[in-house]
Amino acid sequence: MAMKFEKTGDGTYLLDVCGYVCPHPQIYTKKSLEKMAEGDTVQVVLDNPSSVETIVQMCDQVGNEVLERKTEGGKIYLKIQKG
Repeated sequence: MAMKFEKTGDGTYLLDVCGYVCPHPQIYTKKSLEKMAEGDTVQVVLDNPSSVETIVQMCDQVGNEVLERKTEGGKIYLKIQKG
């Protein structure tokens, strides 16, 4: 289990926090968004359903937008754009 944050393209990032439980996915998402520029997007991959709502609430509070939310194969994918 290791957190992975990497740039996947021009203004796009991937954050993989599978295997982590609250509050780590939220903390890693917040820190990743702080490193990004306004308008950049990050694909967050996690497998802890209880973290999803907390991340969505955090994004709403600070002006980031959740563009996409889907579940596939036991993993949850959130695409977030930094506001």
